[in-house]
Amino acid sequence: MRHLSGNQHSAVNPNSSRGSDWKVIRDLLPYLLEYKFRVAIALTCLVAAKVANLGIPILLKRLIDALNIRVDSPQALLVVPVGLILAYGLLRISASLFTELRESLFARVTQNAVRKVALQVFEHLHALALSFHLARQTGGVSRDIERGTRGIQSLISYSLYSILPTLIEFCLVLGYFAYTYDIWFAAITFAALVLYIVFTVLVTEWRTHFRRAMNDMDSKANQKAIDSLLNFETVKYFGNEAFEASRYDQNLMHYQAAAVKSQKSLAILNFGQQTIIALGLVLILWRATLGVIDGSMTLGDLVLVNTLMIQLYIPLNFLGVIYREIKQALTDMDRMFSLLNTEKEIADAPNAKPLHIANYSRGPDVRFEHVSFRYGSKRDILRDISFHIPAGTTTAVVGQSGAGKSTLARLLFRFYDVQSGKIVLDGQNIQDVTQASLRKAIGIVPQDTVLFNDTIGYNIAYGNPGASIAEVHEAARAAQIDKFIEHLPDGYETQVGERGLKLSGGEKQRVAIARTLLKRPAMLIFDEATSALDSKTERAFQEELLSLAKNRTTLIIAHRLSTVVHADQILVIEHGQIVEHGTHVELLAAKGHYAQMWQMQERSTLD
Repeated sequence: MRHLSGNQHSAVNPNSSRGSDWKVIRDLLPYLLEYKFRVAIALTCLVAAKVANLGIPILLKRLIDALNIRVDSPQALLVVPVGLILAYGLLRISASLFTELRESLFARVTQNAVRKVALQVFEHLHALALSFHLARQTGGVSRDIERGTRGIQSLISYSLYSILPTLIEFCLVLGYFAYTYDIWFAAITFAALVLYIVFTVLVTEWRTHFRRAMNDMDSKANQKAIDSLLNFETVKYFGNEAFEASRYDQNLMHYQAAAVKSQKSLAILNFGQQTIIALGLVLILWRATLGVIDGSMTLGDLVLVNTLMIQLYIPLNFLGVIYREIKQALTDMDRMFSLLNTEKEIADAPNAKPLHIANYSRGPDVRFEHVSFRYGSKRDILRDISFHIPAGTTTAVVGQSGAGKSTLARLLFRFYDVQSGKIVLDGQNIQDVTQASLRKAIGIVPQDTVLFNDTIGYNIAYGNPGASIAEVHEAARAAQIDKFIEHLPDGYETQVGERGLKLSGGEKQRVAIARTLLKRPAMLIFDEATSALDSKTERAFQEELLSLAKNRTTLIIAHRLSTVVHADQILVIEHGQIVEHGTHVELLAAKGHYAQMWQMQERSTLD
């Protein structure tokens, strides 16, 4: 299944587009039919409003005919036929009442569909694999969701409030013309409307690719803008403000060109529509005028025919816009539903059960058994790795950058699945347990810490949203960040900014450590957790880490060897394979890779 970003669907042929349109409607229907009774009443109100609307010009005709009398006749005393006027007013009120009832009843249906679809897409995005989120364009995805939810409202609004009422009124008018007048009235009306609709659909289909191009350029421009703003500091470091503005402007220029073409094609559509409408009105009025002349029709009939045609053509004037907006809404919804239909690369097995840890406070027994993993088809990361982390012990993994250390944590957390071998926790293959229970049991402090654009307190409490204030403060103390927070003017209410940019790297990392400790997992993973800390804070945290890791299963991924000297076992990884393992003392005595790395870091420290 393809992964969508803002540049998808740039070229879609009409046939596939029509098939996609019906698929989108089928995808949407279950959300609308949750309120079957409400929908049925709303549609009843719709029909009632159109019947009342048809009755208005019919009563107007009778009123005009009733007024077409001689002044000296006995009927002159009834110059104003009160009954007809009252009925006319009642019908107008009824038409308005049924219309408002329809919209009021359907509002809940529409908003419920928008809320549930948006929520489902949001939940689905969180359920997708890490590979999707590494490849996605955040700006394009957010714009696709925004336009998709707006498209639901547009589709319902235009179809239920414009297209369907017009079709119902069209059928009622044709039936009335055929029953009351010459068949030619119905034939001319039918031919004109069919010609109008066919012309509108064909031209609008032709115009659709201009609109798609506009959407693509809009998404691309938005992606460039958001990506540039998220990397504000990088732009400043290299003085590339002009370069970023030029990239953004190029996309805006493409959007401008597509918008101009769209506007020109709209002019062709509007002129053709008005020509068809004028032709139909002329032919209808000509037939009505002949009827008045030969006495088969009254002046009221002439007014009635003209009024009915105007009532039909007024909404048809907007048919091109409505059809285009419906097509656009369907396109936008297709993008959003495509996100919803993106397959989960990492999914729970059909019979997956919650992870059971025999002794939660001590942690699980962890085994990597002949694990191999690669990113893509050519980039081998781990090759036939096997090792054992006994419950309640600390294991450290060291090695050069790119050796595959962080990949171990990602596999253990099931961000990816292994290509061969298996990872076992307390005798359970992690692919056989639910992801939610697995991730609940593991707490990880990543190398690259990203914070929410909220307060420090919120970011710490995120590790356990139900935690008390006292527990949040205790986690901050354990992460050696409590004193820093207390010296801030706003304390725990201090805003950290976008992605935590208002904090230093060390401060962000300590916040990440605090929220992981607050989670109180059965197993702890520290992925270069102290890389951004100063030496003093690192030594203080190491002491705290020893206390936290005592009698708890812990995996430490480190580049600085000084942080892992107290580990129960140390694994040395080179080129995706374990080349050495043992305690710090044993590895130094072996005078192998670990001893060489230790000597190099000792020399760099002295320098």
